[in-house]
Amino acid sequence: MPVIRSRAPLRISFGGGGTDVSPYIEQKGGAVLNTTIDKYAYATLVTRDDRLVKVKSLDYNSEVSFSLDQPEEYNGRLDLVKAAVKLLGVRQGFEMLLHTDAAPGTGLGSSSTLTTAIIGAFREWLKLPMTDYEVAELAYRVERIEVGIRGGKQDQYATVFGGVNFIEFYADKTIVNQLRIKPDVLNELEYRLLLCDTRQSRSSGKILDEQVARYVGGQAEVADALDRTKTLAYEMKNALMLGQIDRIGTLLDEGWRHKKQFSSKITNQFIDELYETARKNGAIGGKLLGAGGGGHLLLLSDFNKKQQLVTRLEEAGGRITPFAFEFRGLQTWEVTR
Repeated sequence: MPVIRSRAPLRISFGGGGTDVSPYIEQKGGAVLNTTIDKYAYATLVTRDDRLVKVKSLDYNSEVSFSLDQPEEYNGRLDLVKAAVKLLGVRQGFEMLLHTDAAPGTGLGSSSTLTTAIIGAFREWLKLPMTDYEVAELAYRVERIEVGIRGGKQDQYATVFGGVNFIEFYADKTIVNQLRIKPDVLNELEYRLLLCDTRQSRSSGKILDEQVARYVGGQAEVADALDRTKTLAYEMKNALMLGQIDRIGTLLDEGWRHKKQFSSKITNQFIDELYETARKNGAIGGKLLGAGGGGHLLLLSDFNKKQQLVTRLEEAGGRITPFAFEFRGLQTWEVTR
Protein backbone atom coordinates (compact mmCIF):
# COMPACT_ATOMS: atom_id res chain seq x y z
CA MET A 1 0.00 0.00 0.00
CA PRO A 2 1.30 3.50 -0.84
CA VAL A 3 2.88 5.61 1.90
CA ILE A 4 2.67 9.37 1.44
CA ARG A 5 4.75 11.79 3.45
CA SER A 6 4.23 15.53 3.70
CA ARG A 7 6.06 18.30 5.50
CA ALA A 8 5.45 22.02 5.78
CA PRO A 9 7.75 24.64 7.39
CA LEU A 10 6.89 26.77 10.39
CA ARG A 11 7.22 30.53 10.09
CA ILE A 12 8.41 33.63 11.88
CA SER A 13 6.64 36.92 11.25
CA PHE A 14 8.47 40.24 11.13
CA GLY A 15 5.58 42.63 10.79
CA GLY A 16 1.90 43.06 10.05
CA GLY A 17 0.62 40.29 12.29
CA GLY A 18 -2.91 41.06 13.46
CA THR A 19 -3.88 42.78 10.21
CA ASP A 20 -4.49 39.31 8.71
CA VAL A 21 -7.50 38.76 10.99
CA SER A 22 -11.11 39.40 10.03
CA PRO A 23 -12.86 41.82 9.92
CA TYR A 24 -9.81 44.08 9.47
CA ILE A 25 -8.99 42.29 6.21
CA GLU A 26 -12.40 42.93 4.71
CA GLN A 27 -12.59 46.54 5.86
CA LYS A 28 -9.05 47.83 5.30
CA GLY A 29 -6.90 45.06 3.86
CA GLY A 30 -3.93 43.56 5.68
CA ALA A 31 -0.24 43.01 4.97
CA VAL A 32 2.46 40.88 6.60
CA LEU A 33 6.16 40.16 6.13
CA ASN A 34 7.30 36.69 7.17
CA THR A 35 9.68 33.85 6.38
CA THR A 36 9.65 30.12 6.90
CA ILE A 37 12.26 28.33 9.02
CA ASP A 38 13.76 24.86 9.29
CA LYS A 39 11.17 23.57 11.77
CA TYR A 40 8.37 21.49 10.32
CA ALA A 41 5.00 19.82 10.68
CA TYR A 42 4.79 16.31 9.26
CA ALA A 43 1.96 14.09 8.08
CA THR A 44 2.42 10.46 7.02
CA LEU A 45 -0.48 8.74 5.26
CA VAL A 46 -0.82 5.01 4.68
CA THR A 47 -3.72 3.85 2.58
CA ARG A 48 -6.14 1.10 3.59
CA ASP A 49 -8.44 -1.06 1.50
CA ASP A 50 -11.50 -0.35 3.65
CA ARG A 51 -13.34 2.75 4.94
CA LEU A 52 -11.72 2.97 8.36
CA VAL A 53 -9.66 6.02 9.38
CA LYS A 54 -7.03 5.92 12.12
CA VAL A 55 -5.14 9.06 13.12
CA LYS A 56 -2.39 9.44 15.73
CA SER A 57 -0.80 12.67 16.95
CA LEU A 58 2.59 12.36 18.64
CA ASP A 59 2.37 15.94 19.91
CA TYR A 60 -0.86 15.37 21.82
CA ASN A 61 -0.35 11.64 22.45
CA SER A 62 -3.83 11.19 21.05
CA GLU A 63 -5.48 8.71 18.68
CA VAL A 64 -8.86 8.58 16.97
CA SER A 65 -10.55 5.98 14.78
CA PHE A 66 -13.74 6.36 12.80
CA SER A 67 -15.52 4.97 9.79
CA LEU A 68 -16.07 7.10 6.73
CA ASP A 69 -19.61 5.74 6.77
CA GLN A 70 -20.19 7.46 10.11
CA PRO A 71 -17.67 10.32 10.50
CA GLU A 72 -17.08 11.63 13.98
CA GLU A 73 -18.27 15.06 15.02
CA TYR A 74 -15.78 17.77 15.92
CA ASN A 75 -14.92 17.24 19.57
CA GLY A 76 -11.43 18.68 19.97
CA ARG A 77 -9.69 15.40 19.12
CA LEU A 78 -7.76 15.69 15.82
CA ASP A 79 -10.56 17.73 14.26
CA LEU A 80 -8.26 19.14 11.56
CA VAL A 81 -8.05 15.73 9.90
CA LYS A 82 -11.80 15.19 10.18
CA ALA A 83 -12.48 18.57 8.58
CA ALA A 84 -10.04 17.93 5.73
CA VAL A 85 -11.65 14.55 5.08
CA LYS A 86 -15.06 16.18 4.95
CA LEU A 87 -14.15 19.10 2.68
CA LEU A 88 -12.06 16.97 0.30
CA GLY A 89 -14.68 14.24 0.14
CA VAL A 90 -12.25 11.41 1.01
CA ARG A 91 -13.90 8.06 0.34
CA GLN A 92 -11.15 5.52 1.10
CA GLY A 93 -9.77 4.55 4.48
CA PHE A 94 -6.27 5.49 5.62
CA GLU A 95 -3.97 5.78 8.60
CA MET A 96 -2.20 9.03 9.42
CA LEU A 97 0.62 9.95 11.79
CA LEU A 98 1.14 13.60 12.73
CA HIS A 99 3.90 15.46 14.53
CA THR A 100 5.58 18.87 14.61
CA ASP A 101 8.98 20.26 15.57
CA ALA A 102 7.35 22.93 17.76
CA ALA A 103 4.74 22.46 20.43
CA PRO A 104 1.34 24.16 20.04
CA GLY A 105 1.20 27.63 21.54
CA THR A 106 4.76 28.64 20.62
CA GLY A 107 3.79 31.41 18.19
CA LEU A 108 5.36 29.70 15.17
CA GLY A 109 2.09 28.84 13.40
CA SER A 110 2.22 25.12 14.19
CA SER A 111 -1.55 24.50 13.93
CA SER A 112 -1.86 26.06 10.47
CA THR A 113 1.34 24.37 9.34
CA LEU A 114 0.05 20.98 10.44
CA THR A 115 -3.23 21.61 8.63
CA THR A 116 -1.28 22.37 5.47
CA ALA A 117 0.80 19.19 5.81
CA ILE A 118 -2.40 17.17 6.18
CA ILE A 119 -3.89 18.67 3.03
CA GLY A 120 -0.59 18.20 1.20
CA ALA A 121 -0.66 14.47 1.96
CA PHE A 122 -4.20 14.21 0.62
CA ARG A 123 -3.32 16.20 -2.49
CA GLU A 124 -0.44 13.82 -3.27
CA TRP A 125 -2.45 10.68 -2.53
CA LEU A 126 -5.59 11.68 -4.42
CA LYS A 127 -3.68 13.45 -7.24
CA LEU A 128 -5.75 16.58 -6.73
CA PRO A 129 -5.08 19.41 -9.24
CA MET A 130 -4.81 22.11 -6.55
CA THR A 131 -2.66 25.21 -6.88
CA ASP A 132 -0.64 26.52 -3.94
CA TYR A 133 -3.19 29.29 -3.49
CA GLU A 134 -6.00 26.74 -3.35
CA VAL A 135 -4.15 24.62 -0.79
CA ALA A 136 -3.56 27.66 1.43
CA GLU A 137 -7.14 28.80 1.15
CA LEU A 138 -8.43 25.31 1.94
CA ALA A 139 -6.13 25.14 4.98
CA TYR A 140 -7.60 28.44 6.16
CA ARG A 141 -11.12 27.15 5.62
CA VAL A 142 -10.42 23.88 7.44
CA GLU A 143 -8.85 25.50 10.47
CA ARG A 144 -10.63 28.80 10.86
CA ILE A 145 -14.10 28.22 9.41
CA GLU A 146 -14.86 24.49 9.60
CA VAL A 147 -13.17 23.70 12.94
CA GLY A 148 -13.47 27.24 14.30
CA ILE A 149 -9.91 27.75 15.59
CA ARG A 150 -9.52 31.51 15.83
CA GLY A 151 -6.58 33.15 14.15
CA GLY A 152 -5.27 35.00 11.13
CA LYS A 153 -4.58 34.08 7.55
CA GLN A 154 -0.83 34.52 7.10
CA ASP A 155 0.34 31.14 8.43
CA GLN A 156 -1.38 29.03 5.79
CA TYR A 157 0.07 31.03 2.90
CA ALA A 158 3.54 31.30 4.42
CA THR A 159 3.93 27.55 4.89
CA VAL A 160 2.56 26.59 1.47
CA PHE A 161 4.77 28.98 -0.49
CA GLY A 162 7.87 28.99 1.74
CA GLY A 163 10.69 31.53 1.74
CA VAL A 164 10.53 35.25 2.45
CA ASN A 165 7.09 36.57 1.58
CA PHE A 166 5.25 39.86 1.66
CA ILE A 167 1.59 38.87 1.72
CA GLU A 168 -1.32 41.23 1.09
CA PHE A 169 -4.84 40.36 2.18
CA TYR A 170 -8.04 41.75 0.71
CA ALA A 171 -11.72 40.92 1.06
CA ASP A 172 -11.76 38.95 -2.19
CA LYS A 173 -8.17 37.79 -2.66
CA THR A 174 -4.75 37.18 -1.18
CA ILE A 175 -1.53 38.08 -3.01
CA VAL A 176 1.77 36.40 -2.12
CA ASN A 177 4.83 38.40 -3.17
CA GLN A 178 7.86 36.11 -2.94
CA LEU A 179 10.81 38.42 -2.28
CA ARG A 180 14.19 37.95 -3.88
CA ILE A 181 16.67 39.13 -1.28
CA LYS A 182 20.42 39.31 -1.83
CA PRO A 183 22.19 36.29 -0.23
CA ASP A 184 24.50 38.57 1.78
CA VAL A 185 21.49 40.32 3.31
CA LEU A 186 19.76 37.04 4.18
CA ASN A 187 22.93 35.63 5.72
CA GLU A 188 23.41 38.71 7.89
CA LEU A 189 19.75 38.77 8.92
CA GLU A 190 19.81 35.09 9.83
CA TYR A 191 23.02 35.54 11.82
CA ARG A 192 21.65 38.41 13.85
CA LEU A 193 18.18 37.03 14.59
CA LEU A 194 17.47 35.09 17.76
CA LEU A 195 14.45 33.01 18.72
CA CYS A 196 13.96 33.00 22.47
CA ASP A 197 11.42 30.60 23.93
CA THR A 198 9.68 32.27 26.87
CA ARG A 199 8.71 28.78 28.11
CA GLN A 200 5.15 30.04 28.44
CA SER A 201 2.52 28.45 26.25
CA ARG A 202 -0.59 30.37 25.33
CA SER A 203 -3.98 29.95 23.71
CA SER A 204 -4.47 32.60 21.05
CA GLY A 205 -8.27 32.41 21.02
CA LYS A 206 -9.03 34.74 23.94
CA ILE A 207 -6.36 37.21 22.87
CA LEU A 208 -7.79 37.45 19.36
CA ASP A 209 -11.34 37.63 20.70
CA GLU A 210 -10.41 40.72 22.70
CA GLN A 211 -8.54 42.26 19.76
CA VAL A 212 -11.50 41.79 17.42
CA ALA A 213 -14.03 42.97 20.02
CA ARG A 214 -12.05 46.14 20.71
CA TYR A 215 -11.61 46.83 16.99
CA VAL A 216 -15.26 46.18 16.14
CA GLY A 217 -16.27 48.23 19.17
CA GLY A 218 -14.58 51.25 17.66
CA GLN A 219 -11.69 51.70 20.11
CA ALA A 220 -9.49 54.17 18.31
CA GLU A 221 -6.21 53.02 19.90
CA VAL A 222 -6.70 49.50 18.55
CA ALA A 223 -7.64 50.66 15.04
CA ASP A 224 -4.71 53.08 15.01
CA ALA A 225 -2.30 50.36 16.23
CA LEU A 226 -3.48 47.98 13.50
CA ASP A 227 -3.15 50.67 10.84
CA ARG A 228 0.39 51.50 11.94
CA THR A 229 1.25 47.79 12.15
CA LYS A 230 0.26 47.38 8.50
CA THR A 231 2.35 50.39 7.51
CA LEU A 232 5.30 48.93 9.39
CA ALA A 233 5.04 45.74 7.33
CA TYR A 234 5.58 47.80 4.17
CA GLU A 235 8.47 49.67 5.78
CA MET A 236 10.09 46.42 6.91
CA LYS A 237 9.78 44.98 3.43
CA ASN A 238 11.49 48.04 1.98
CA ALA A 239 14.26 47.91 4.60
CA LEU A 240 14.84 44.22 3.84
CA MET A 241 15.01 44.82 0.09
CA LEU A 242 17.56 47.59 0.71
CA GLY A 243 19.61 45.51 3.16
CA GLN A 244 18.97 47.87 6.09
CA ILE A 245 19.29 45.30 8.87
CA ASP A 246 19.52 47.72 11.81
CA ARG A 247 16.37 49.49 10.63
CA ILE A 248 14.49 46.20 10.70
CA GLY A 249 15.39 45.94 14.39
CA THR A 250 14.13 49.46 15.06
CA LEU A 251 10.87 48.69 13.24
CA LEU A 252 10.46 45.44 15.19
CA ASP A 253 10.66 47.42 18.42
CA GLU A 254 8.05 49.91 17.23
CA GLY A 255 5.85 47.08 16.03
CA TRP A 256 6.01 45.42 19.45
CA ARG A 257 4.82 48.64 21.12
CA HIS A 258 1.83 48.80 18.78
CA LYS A 259 1.07 45.09 19.11
CA LYS A 260 0.62 45.50 22.86
CA GLN A 261 -2.30 47.84 22.12
CA PHE A 262 -4.30 45.05 20.47
CA SER A 263 -5.21 43.25 23.69
CA SER A 264 -4.51 43.41 27.42
CA LYS A 265 -3.44 39.75 27.22
CA ILE A 266 -0.62 40.23 24.67
CA THR A 267 2.12 40.40 27.30
CA ASN A 268 2.79 39.90 30.99
CA GLN A 269 5.38 40.90 33.57
CA PHE A 270 7.82 38.08 32.76
CA ILE A 271 7.69 38.74 29.01
CA ASP A 272 8.16 42.48 29.54
CA GLU A 273 11.12 41.88 31.82
CA LEU A 274 12.67 39.41 29.37
CA TYR A 275 12.29 41.89 26.54
CA GLU A 276 13.85 44.66 28.60
CA THR A 277 16.76 42.36 29.43
CA ALA A 278 17.20 41.79 25.71
CA ARG A 279 17.13 45.50 24.92
CA LYS A 280 19.74 46.25 27.58
CA ASN A 281 22.08 43.54 26.34
CA GLY A 282 22.33 43.99 22.61
CA ALA A 283 18.87 43.59 21.05
CA ILE A 284 18.02 46.46 18.71
CA GLY A 285 14.39 45.36 18.73
CA GLY A 286 12.06 42.41 18.75
CA LYS A 287 8.54 41.16 19.22
CA LEU A 288 6.52 38.29 20.55
CA LEU A 289 5.51 35.93 17.74
CA GLY A 290 1.95 34.78 17.17
CA ALA A 291 -1.05 36.29 18.91
CA GLY A 292 0.90 36.93 22.11
CA GLY A 293 0.70 35.79 25.71
CA GLY A 294 3.69 33.44 25.46
CA GLY A 295 5.64 31.44 22.92
CA HIS A 296 8.77 32.85 21.27
CA LEU A 297 10.37 36.27 21.23
CA LEU A 298 12.00 37.17 17.92
CA LEU A 299 14.98 39.47 18.51
CA LEU A 300 17.43 41.26 16.23
CA SER A 301 20.83 41.61 17.89
CA ASP A 302 23.65 44.08 17.53
CA PHE A 303 26.18 42.10 15.48
CA ASN A 304 28.90 42.17 18.16
CA LYS A 305 26.66 41.52 21.18
CA LYS A 306 24.88 38.36 20.11
CA GLN A 307 26.64 35.98 22.50
CA GLN A 308 26.23 38.38 25.41
CA LEU A 309 22.54 38.60 24.58
CA VAL A 310 22.17 34.80 24.50
CA THR A 311 23.80 34.48 27.92
CA ARG A 312 21.64 37.15 29.54
CA LEU A 313 18.40 35.78 28.08
CA GLU A 314 19.11 32.30 29.38
CA GLU A 315 20.06 33.68 32.81
CA ALA A 316 16.70 35.51 32.83
CA GLY A 317 14.74 32.30 32.15
CA GLY A 318 14.53 32.23 28.37
CA ARG A 319 15.72 29.41 26.13
CA ILE A 320 17.31 29.95 22.71
CA THR A 321 15.80 27.96 19.83
CA PRO A 322 18.33 27.46 17.00
CA PHE A 323 16.91 27.91 13.49
CA ALA A 324 17.78 28.70 9.90
CA PHE A 325 15.72 30.08 7.05
CA GLU A 326 13.88 27.53 4.89
CA PHE A 327 13.11 28.59 1.31
CA ARG A 328 11.01 25.58 0.34
CA GLY A 329 7.34 25.47 1.19
CA LEU A 330 5.00 22.49 1.36
CA GLN A 331 6.65 19.28 0.13
CA THR A 332 5.07 15.87 -0.43
CA TRP A 333 6.45 12.58 -1.66
CA GLU A 334 5.69 8.89 -1.93
CA VAL A 335 7.85 6.60 0.17
CA THR A 336 9.47 3.65 -1.56
CA ARG A 337 9.33 0.52 0.57
